[in-house]
Amino acid sequence: MPTKIETKTNELCTAILEQIQTGGIKQRIDTFLSDATARGAYETLMSKGQALQEKQHHGQPLDPTEIAAFEKDRDALLKNPVAAGFLDAQEEMHELQSSVKKMVGKTIELGRIPTAEDLAEGGSCGSGCGCH
Repeated sequence: MPTKIETKTNELCTAILEQIQTGGIKQRIDTFLSDATARGAYETLMSKGQALQEKQHHGQPLDPTEIAAFEKDRDALLKNPVAAGFLDAQEEMHELQSSVKKMVGKTIELGRIPTAEDLAEGGSCGSGCGCH
């Protein structure tokens, strides 16, 4: 028999899934995943960005032509409505996850349901959140 916490967690997860469906998040992600052109442009941009970060991390100078190529690819990706929709959906998913973590973390930290003021205060999203 599930505990009350397990039951309520399942209810929360159901509400999150409904939000993802009704907010169009899943549809934008699925559209992106089925668009080989948008996916390829995204993967190319991520590879170029990672290569630039690695060079910078290792103290190597960044070639202005590499930076310009990255920026050109980024601008083109952002002009693609399927890719832009995917990036927006990713951000919405991150915000949703962050919001839930913050609310649960603050509830445990304060020993009560947090107020809007509690949530507006700076500070941690919870133990091990990695946001700072």
